[in-house]
Amino acid sequence: MLVMILGLVIFLGAHSVRIFAEDWRSEQIRRLGEMRWKALFSVVSIAGLALAIWGFGRMRIDPIWVWFPPVGLRHAVALLMIPAFILLVAAYVPNNHIKAKLGHPMVLAVKVWALSHLLANGRLGDIIFFGAFLLWAVLDFRAARRRQPAPVVTPRPVGTAITVVGGLIAYYLFAFHLHVWVTGVPVM
Repeated sequence: MLVMILGLVIFLGAHSVRIFAEDWRSEQIRRLGEMRWKALFSVVSIAGLALAIWGFGRMRIDPIWVWFPPVGLRHAVALLMIPAFILLVAAYVPNNHIKAKLGHPMVLAVKVWALSHLLANGRLGDIIFFGAFLLWAVLDFRAARRRQPAPVVTPRPVGTAITVVGGLIAYYLFAFHLHVWVTGVPVM
């Protein structure tokens, strides 16, 4: 479990620089240049995420159970993941109403993903893993709302339609085809 926690500290730590050290981040971008900063950030993030995922998989070999969630909560996760995928796609599709209204749909997607998975998983490692992401998402959303708002873009119905359809397709592909391959756990 220590490997997972180390990976979470590295990954979420890198993603928390804007929350806790915005001025330091700006100075590093000025000093290194934006491309070198992004490359360094990406390497650190990938290393942290890889460690967290590897440690998460190892934790599942010898789990410490905190509680045994009712089976019905797995259905709740399946339902909650639909808006999570739509929010995730909304972060990348330009001119959609969801991003225009919410501002930070990817962070909201992480909140929904983490909270829903906390409901349906009762191992200590699950609670640490998903709880860490939920805490980060809450703090990041608050910090993002305090920053200078992005320029207003007029949302278009076609952007919103692409977002919703894309989110549903992504949900279908992940839930019914990739979840077992990525996590080793069937959705239902």
